[in-house]
Amino acid sequence: MTLRRPTPAVPPPDVPPIGSRLRAARRARGLTLDAVAEATDLTKGFLSRLERDEVSPSVASLVAVCHAVGLAVGDLFEPVATAHVPAGRGVAINFGGTRVVETLLTPGWQRHLQVIHSDIAPGGHGGEQLYTLSSEVEFVHVIRGDLVVRFPDDEIRLATGDALTFAGREPHTWRNASSEDPCEVVWVLAPAP
Repeated sequence: MTLRRPTPAVPPPDVPPIGSRLRAARRARGLTLDAVAEATDLTKGFLSRLERDEVSPSVASLVAVCHAVGLAVGDLFEPVATAHVPAGRGVAINFGGTRVVETLLTPGWQRHLQVIHSDIAPGGHGGEQLYTLSSEVEFVHVIRGDLVVRFPDDEIRLATGDALTFAGREPHTWRNASSEDPCEVVWVLAPAP
């Protein structure tokens, strides 16, 4: 007598795989399968099979698991958003600075953050007037050169390798601190203004 192993139930081909996203969300929250099983009244075995895309859950089960791991159900079915920007191929933008070449490194549809690469010529600046951006956080990293970031009551000088994080709504401006050498920086704004 030959024993055969049962073949795992595989969701129909038109159902996108969701197991890896559920597993990643569970692990990101530091939850074990046991903890999710307890929170959802589902078995650990079912959850394990769900994370391997071996079962198709009911709507109620899927909602319960998503709630337990901190995901919106719709997030499971969004296409994975990946954007590769080869070196030198970012989108040229202009935030109004003087003597600066700015390149957007994140795609326009990305709303969670915006990354900008700036090559600032000697004497380049973001304007004499202080300005604010509609982002919660602004981060700047100096790749090469010296940058001065000016606030209403303070001025901070950054050298190669330095980084600065501040509130995006904080009035500020910036300038290349050198009259002879270029400055290269990366700005990160979150969320994207």
